[in-house]
Amino acid sequence: ASGMLKALLPVAEFTRAQIEAQVLSELAPEQPEALALIADALWAGGLFDEAEAVYRDVLTLDPESGDGRHGLAKSLATRQQFDEALDWLEAAFEVSPEVPAFHHTLGHIYQRMHRFSEAADAYQRYVDLLPPLAQNQKADWARSQVQFLRSFGARPAVQLLNPGQLHTIPFRLVRDKVMVRGRINGQDPIDFVVDTGAEQTVLSQPVAQQFGVRPITTTLSAGVGEMGLRGLQSGRLETLEFGSLRISNLPVLIKSPPLGGLPTPEAEGFSPLAVGLSMIVDYERRELVIGENLPEEPFDFSLPLRQHRLTVVRGMVDGGIPRSFVVDTGGEVISISLGTARLLPPLTVRRVPVNVYGTSGWDEQAYLRPGTNLAFQELLYPNYSVVVLNLHRPSALLGFHIGGIIGHEFLRDYRVTLDLNRSVMKLKRL
Repeated sequence: ASGMLKALLPVAEFTRAQIEAQVLSELAPEQPEALALIADALWAGGLFDEAEAVYRDVLTLDPESGDGRHGLAKSLATRQQFDEALDWLEAAFEVSPEVPAFHHTLGHIYQRMHRFSEAADAYQRYVDLLPPLAQNQKADWARSQVQFLRSFGARPAVQLLNPGQLHTIPFRLVRDKVMVRGRINGQDPIDFVVDTGAEQTVLSQPVAQQFGVRPITTTLSAGVGEMGLRGLQSGRLETLEFGSLRISNLPVLIKSPPLGGLPTPEAEGFSPLAVGLSMIVDYERRELVIGENLPEEPFDFSLPLRQHRLTVVRGMVDGGIPRSFVVDTGGEVISISLGTARLLPPLTVRRVPVNVYGTSGWDEQAYLRPGTNLAFQELLYPNYSVVVLNLHRPSALLGFHIGGIIGHEFLRDYRVTLDLNRSVMKLKRL
């Protein structure tokens, strides 16, 4: 069972891994090494709360466990507790200094803290520690990240002009997407989609060329669409401005080469969450409020929130299947993954295909699934028609199963607070 888990996780067979984890938990309920594998499988399933509980169980049984310390560090980082996460990683290195994954996690945390030089050093150690047969696509991505992060030199990355200030920015709704006007490098304003389903600021190839944004390295991205994984370019913006919000030395993805055959041109995208800023989306007033620290907000519903590359909240599908849902202001509908849908009872009606395109092109497997019951704590969507999407490739790239996506159809009726520091999403009815 342990061997099967070790084989399934690297190839992103996350649902099968959860089944094997259940078998292993019955066979070895108190063996620290087995429990650490079980926690890794829960993590890969997007069940972060359960994974953290098991990592803590590992440390109770074996306080010297490097895997337990590393797992707890990962979990703390999803709740913005970076200093404590670094302490646990340092403790993991004390007992297991040459485990490549630990250095990869360290690089990821430093990158989120905008300490790019230290992140580059950690990623380089990760690559150096990989055995020759493991020099795969992930290693190539890490090398590209090292090159990109070091291109910043002594520049302080992701700097705010007025740290601590709250910024109120008007927006428009266009085809159910939140649109704002922004300036690249101080030039004429253009439209951006406020897209919390993106890991970084994104520019189309024509806009990058128009504003002289040069590519530095290539990288991998993944999203909805038949292409799955997609090669993109990484660059740097000197400044990006939205009203009073001004950010300098900001990493950016350039959609080059561009995709063809889409009904609309590829748009520019910006996510405050991706740069560590919390935000309020007020759909009634058509206003965004963005800042490092938000005031306490009233709410009708409150959902725990975690950020592991993307921002997710917990949902329950058909009463018994817990899943992590990406909060996506750039998305339009409520969807579940194909992997989640396969765990549900077979449809008793004809499958209705739907036309869906995302950052990786058309999703030709997408269909509408009626009669699905969703629950986000006390917020219920009974007998609901969800769109089923193939999210396997983005899940594989992110390292956890994306159970679904909540977009405009979910968010539009609320004043939505996405508070990273408090690790909570608050919803206030309009």
